[in-house]
Amino acid sequence: MSGNSFPHDSFDDLLAANVEYQKSFKYSGLTGSAAKGLAIVTCMDSRINPLSVIGLRSGDAKILRNAGARVTEDVIRTLVLATYLLNVSRILVMPHTDCKMAENDEADFHKLIDEQYGVNTSSLEFRTSRDQLGALASDLNRIRSYPLLRDGVVVAGAIYDVKTGTITPYEG
Repeated sequence: MSGNSFPHDSFDDLLAANVEYQKSFKYSGLTGSAAKGLAIVTCMDSRINPLSVIGLRSGDAKILRNAGARVTEDVIRTLVLATYLLNVSRILVMPHTDCKMAENDEADFHKLIDEQYGVNTSSLEFRTSRDQLGALASDLNRIRSYPLLRDGVVVAGAIYDVKTGTITPYEG
């Protein structure tokens, strides 16, 4: 296989599912704006369906996902754009229970990847934290204090429970 050709063997199931999806596609009228004025920062964990968790639908919110629901430079950059150009007036940072990023240290992940795959990832910062509430507090402060974020944006945090579907507001 050439490095430039599409890897059909690995993705044909997705392309076939897309053909079915197109038959009932109903979102062509949506704009790029967040209809409910919301951005959600959450984890990449596949147990989380961010819109369903809070009763929203496609087009209602901007969804930013990464390992551990951490507020990185890219998240900040995206939130600045979303607050000025895409109708976002409130931001919910929503990590979750049973998160690997909150159960391990940076060194644990680097060691595991090196031992299992022989790849040195020490140049990457995975942003793990065994103190998930402390990390959430820090990330909320990072957003709230960021000087380029649009004035008046409301920022909150909550923990999503992957076993019950409950979100618990962070009051810290």
